[in-house]
Amino acid sequence: MSYGRSFSMQPLPPLTGLATIARMAFEGKDFAPLVFGLQARLAADANDAAALLDLSTIEQIRGNRENGIALQAAALSRQQHYTHYPATPARDRIRLLAVMAPGDFMANTPLQFLLEESSTVLDVLYICPDVEFPASLPDCDLVFVAVAESDDNRDLLRRVGEVALSPPRPMVNAPHNIARLTRDGAWQILHEAPGISYPVNLRCDRSTLVSDLPRAFTQETPLGTITYPLIVRPLDSHAGAGLAKIEDKFDLADYLSTQSAEQFYVAPFIDYRSVDGHYRKFRVVLIAGVPWPVHMAISDHWMIHYLNADMINNPSNRLEEELFMSRFKVDFARRHAGAFHEIHQRTQLDYVLLDCAEIGGELLIFEIGTAMIVHSLDPVEVFPYKKQHMLQIFAAFGQMLDRRRLEAERGPLPGTTR
Repeated sequence: MSYGRSFSMQPLPPLTGLATIARMAFEGKDFAPLVFGLQARLAADANDAAALLDLSTIEQIRGNRENGIALQAAALSRQQHYTHYPATPARDRIRLLAVMAPGDFMANTPLQFLLEESSTVLDVLYICPDVEFPASLPDCDLVFVAVAESDDNRDLLRRVGEVALSPPRPMVNAPHNIARLTRDGAWQILHEAPGISYPVNLRCDRSTLVSDLPRAFTQETPLGTITYPLIVRPLDSHAGAGLAKIEDKFDLADYLSTQSAEQFYVAPFIDYRSVDGHYRKFRVVLIAGVPWPVHMAISDHWMIHYLNADMINNPSNRLEEELFMSRFKVDFARRHAGAFHEIHQRTQLDYVLLDCAEIGGELLIFEIGTAMIVHSLDPVEVFPYKKQHMLQIFAAFGQMLDRRRLEAERGPLPGTTR
């Protein structure tokens, strides 16, 4: 494989970036002045890739995914390297190179949110399927593999894993470890770990599902037995897109009639309601193996996402989330310390997130990956308690980067396993 392209050393046009644009959206600001300015830049220079990439981000946030991906493709055809400069410069700042894949917001680890408050300079290199990997990289302290696991990204993760960086640089989140986090692959890694409950996830094609319609769905697989009620979702879907609970063969037939996908994940439905009848789902991030609380969502419905949970309009739910976050270290993290240790040891990832619940004293895992968002965009007047916890996560992330840089310079630090 040839990696003949080199980075341009010319100054790069300014990039507004995902974090700033998302904050504008959360605060209800008008995009029109920013869009007008970006369009003016393109009128002056049709090859202004940064302007195209910002317009792509705006379109995706507006819900116009197809337009956003087209604008992104136009940007990446002109330039694959972009730089985000920190709002707070510092003499001993880290220069972090993130390797990313083309795609929507779930294609990569959203690093800009984690670095909003830091002095880190973030260089982004997009690895495109039809573009050679560069022969030389810009000066950086660490390489962070931000490419998330998906079928579309499988080959890109393999390519990144084959690259011999010259000169060598420490790599955060090794690509082969990310690639193992398919829903069925993560099950293989974690389901036997003590303290963890992980429902079997089976990858099925449409024909397999259709062939089971005449009878009760029962799959005897190397992964175990799956029977009704089921949870079904299209491959590589997130945020509840195409996710459904299937009670019987009639439900399954109706579901397939509404889906165009050819590949699906099937899992048994686990009733994880608390004794009060509510469902509680937690998002936790592990940074160098240490768990931190991202949020807790409470709902009367089993399919919970923070935005559709009853949090904004329910003060008692927010109070419970506040208590969960404030007592996390002495309560939730201590209760599941063994499970978090197993996750870190078995995934071997410096930065990984999980959506989970509690059932029978164990940690019930729904999903584990590297692309889930951690941000400090929630309105302070509604969630006055969350900002401090997000800042702690950002600080822990920065400390992990510092530690990895020092390890590269001086060798492994005391107490590390590297």
